[in-house]
Amino acid sequence: MTRVPAPPYEFRTVPVRGGELAVGVWGDADAAQTVLVVHGVTASHQSWPLVAQNLPGVRVIAPDLRGRGRSNALPGPYGMPQHADDLAAVLDAFDLDRVVVVGHSMGGFASLVLAHRHPERVSELVLVDGGLPLAVPPDVTPAEFTRMVLGPAQDRLSMTFESVDSYLDFWRHHPAFANDWSQTIKDYVAYDLDGDAPELRPSTSYRAVEEDSAEQLAGTNSVTSAVEALAHPAIFLRAPRGLLDADPLYTPEYVAKWSEKLTTLSTMEVDDVNHYTIVLGDAGAKLVAGAVTQVLARHTTKAGTTA
Repeated sequence: MTRVPAPPYEFRTVPVRGGELAVGVWGDADAAQTVLVVHGVTASHQSWPLVAQNLPGVRVIAPDLRGRGRSNALPGPYGMPQHADDLAAVLDAFDLDRVVVVGHSMGGFASLVLAHRHPERVSELVLVDGGLPLAVPPDVTPAEFTRMVLGPAQDRLSMTFESVDSYLDFWRHHPAFANDWSQTIKDYVAYDLDGDAPELRPSTSYRAVEEDSAEQLAGTNSVTSAVEALAHPAIFLRAPRGLLDADPLYTPEYVAKWSEKLTTLSTMEVDDVNHYTIVLGDAGAKLVAGAVTQVLARHTTKAGTTA
């Protein structure tokens, strides 16, 4: 199978409260269309190279959110409103008025709050297995539920690794990647490391994860308000398997209830992917990019900006 050539890539920083936000950019500055893509709770902009590769002719702007990647030294407080304001600052730095925004996992929540706080900056949303408030089971506290969902990821943030290879070995055995290990995932994992050997550690701030996780649950203010007030067209792409390649983060029934409630929300199933490989696997990334392409086709564009 012939692979699409990788688009040009550059690394930039954008001034935000407390310092500089790291941003990866794929594609040319004079591209006819631009999308803003937003990663998940313990991820980085390196979640997006395969999606960018499947969007030829589109500039893809991907920040490392505050507390993650090369933005991990930025101070708190964190939370979706702060991430939304940081994303608006990215749009300002690239002189973009309105764009299609694509959010994976927690990035979906940040994208929804961006659309709520800065509605004029967003033309349409693509929510990739994230953004809809997570339903807490009866008799489970929010803290317990966060631990249920993110437990292994939270454990990883307190660990140290003697080398890049040892961190790659740790991830190679992760259930989500057992059948999809690739150079893209190796690059994603290697970028995540911070510090110096033999005490390398994941770059994500534990405090950032704690503060941000609570806002993803049903009943919290910023996300629930943004979802219930959703006026922008949005499509939700559901992964049938979750973070550990087993139970999904969202059941079809739960997604259907939100789709019935929100008149601007449509849904799409992405077959045979999990919560990670929906963007980090070849098949998932191609389908996500296809959905983004369909959204972009609905918008009249000016140079570098999706109107």
